[in-house]
Amino acid sequence: MTDDRVQLIVVDAANVVGSRPDGWWRDRIGAAGRLLVKLTSLDKRLERPAEVVVVLEGAAKAAVAVETNPEFESLRVVLAEGSGDDAIVDVVAAAVEEDSNRSIAVVTADRGLRDRIEALGAHAVGPRWLLERLES
Repeated sequence: MTDDRVQLIVVDAANVVGSRPDGWWRDRIGAAGRLLVKLTSLDKRLERPAEVVVVLEGAAKAAVAVETNPEFESLRVVLAEGSGDDAIVDVVAAAVEEDSNRSIAVVTADRGLRDRIEALGAHAVGPRWLLERLES
């Protein structure tokens, strides 16, 4: 029997953008905007349904006016007030509190963040996992 529950995928946008070898990171605002556009189709590229949460911090927050851009309706965008890592941990903790059996993946290569979210029961996948799905 397969698990058809909606999985939660939390994207550490700063980490994903910074991990690209093609220089996306040089223009954080533009890169974050391009990532958001690509993420709108992620759910269609996965084997099971997913809720996608994207955490933006710093200059990248200027990339999106979520309230006025209907293109991003399928995403939940969190604009971190301080640390993006703290915002990601907050998202994961709230999801675990709501349903401790839900599959939660955090896309990041940040080892410190991995330790924090794995302690909550989520698992981490590297940016390559996400980029491979977005480019297919």
